[in-house]
Amino acid sequence: MRGKFLQFSPPSIGDAERSEVMDTLMSDWITTGPKTRLFEGQLQKYLGAPAIVNLNSCTAGLHVGLVCLGVGPGDEVIVPSLTFCATANVVEHVGAKPVLVDVLPGTLCIDPEAVARAITPRTKVLMPVHYAGHPAPLDPLFDLADRHGLKILEDAAHALPARYKGRLVGSRSNLASFSFYATKNLTTAEGGCLTGDEDLVARARMIGHHGMDKEAWKRFDRSGSWYYEVLLPGFKYNMTDIQAALGLAQLERLNGFQARRRQVVDAYNARLGQLCALEIPVEDPDVESSLHLYVLRLRPGSLNIERNAFIEALKARQIGTSVHYLPVHMQPFYRDKYGYRPEA
Repeated sequence: MRGKFLQFSPPSIGDAERSEVMDTLMSDWITTGPKTRLFEGQLQKYLGAPAIVNLNSCTAGLHVGLVCLGVGPGDEVIVPSLTFCATANVVEHVGAKPVLVDVLPGTLCIDPEAVARAITPRTKVLMPVHYAGHPAPLDPLFDLADRHGLKILEDAAHALPARYKGRLVGSRSNLASFSFYATKNLTTAEGGCLTGDEDLVARARMIGHHGMDKEAWKRFDRSGSWYYEVLLPGFKYNMTDIQAALGLAQLERLNGFQARRRQVVDAYNARLGQLCALEIPVEDPDVESSLHLYVLRLRPGSLNIERNAFIEALKARQIGTSVHYLPVHMQPFYRDKYGYRPEA
């Protein structure tokens, strides 16, 4: 048995991160400012995205993204039910209806055929989730979007640095939102970014900072002016320079993190793949997963133990795990509001 508890997805923080953060703390500028813009520039270069804005969470990016795409009351947004609640919650926040659809049995990403069946005259946006870091089937989703005049907002919370047919996720859609939460492949403790079309991202930057016509930090710069105007009622979704400093150091290490994740996944697959009671993750040949999560599925007929007892047995052996996820249609709010059946 392990001597120390193996925590589920702890961050990797080293001297480089501590140095960047300390440099920011000593600079007299700790909120949104030059480090945030530098981090944006480095991320944009890494992703090859047309434009990018850093925000305080992936959820903020999804929310602002829907606002930028004009989604509101009476509209529908198609999302997979197997996702974190934020994917559906942001649709509720703009007054639209999240239409929950099933996922593919192998990758657990959104099923394009289920999406096609769910499209109605009210559908405005498709919101695929790159589950566990495995890219969703984007080509058929883009075909559906083109055919029906829809927009695509990718929930890319798990997807840095995943690739779909050779291209990094987030370099192609109308908009894509990434997460830098504490458990993610790159962390700023809390944080995220929105990438995509230049005009949409420029609007997202304004909406994410109170709807002001200029960046607040520039009011206090030597060359700035105190005067600003509020063009619409925005939100307080900006990233701080302390978070960005952490992200700058993490971005330098991201490719190394990914290589190590691949080694670990290959080792897990080699050993766990021999056990008939477990189903190891699937990775399609035309994608490169970010390997954010290693999701094992239990085959009930081959086990004499149920899932929660299995989790507790691993915990007793000093191994931390989690469940991803209780599907959205089984969450009390969505079940009660829309009448979804738990067995569906």
